[in-house]
Amino acid sequence: MVEKVEFGRIIINGKEYHHDIIIYPSGKVEKRKKWLSKEKHGTSHKLDPEELKEYLGEEFEVLVVGTGIYGMLSLLPESRGLVKGKEIIEKPTPEAAKAFNELREKKKVLGIFHITC
Repeated sequence: MVEKVEFGRIIINGKEYHHDIIIYPSGKVEKRKKWLSKEKHGTSHKLDPEELKEYLGEEFEVLVVGTGIYGMLSLLPESRGLVKGKEIIEKPTPEAAKAFNELREKKKVLGIFHITC
């Protein structure tokens, strides 16, 4: 469960993180591999399909993307193609965290959370 989101930090199940994170449907949390997008686009604010592929190991029904406090992260159209048929929710991270918490009680949810801009 995402307990708190502030610029530059996110608290999940009592543990504080100071980097972008992925939360898998199983509950596993890992650091976002944003360098994969940054190498190709010069910014980590574009979620590239090569990066997204890294997170598709577990079955999920909904992809929740926390776009940052100011909404800077965007899911590229090619990335959307990888999750065709899945529900996609893109919102600023505080709103995305709320949606993630509500949805995970009913569905398998994959969460990607940008915690700065």
